[in-house]
Amino acid sequence: MTTVRFRLIASEDDTQDLMNFLQSIEDIERVEEVADLMPYMDHGDSSSAGLSDDIGPGLHCVELKAPDDDLADLVRDAAQKRAYRGGMTIEFVDRF
Repeated sequence: MTTVRFRLIASEDDTQDLMNFLQSIEDIERVEEVADLMPYMDHGDSSSAGLSDDIGPGLHCVELKAPDDDLADLVRDAAQKRAYRGGMTIEFVDRF
């Protein structure tokens, strides 16, 4: 089993659309958004303190399980192409 992890800068709807697309690929075990372990907290002295977090697309961490490396490579390629066409930014990572 191979785990594919990526960060996506996109809207909630675009993220869900990409996740549904990846889930539809045959033999993909699961696709889920995982909680980011790094807290993004406003510092009281920061110029962004108190600003809304909903100003545009957000950061989403997505993880999926593929049965082998070949399918994982196919998924990475498909996700990258879909993200590019949708105006999203995608970054593949080993761990969050």
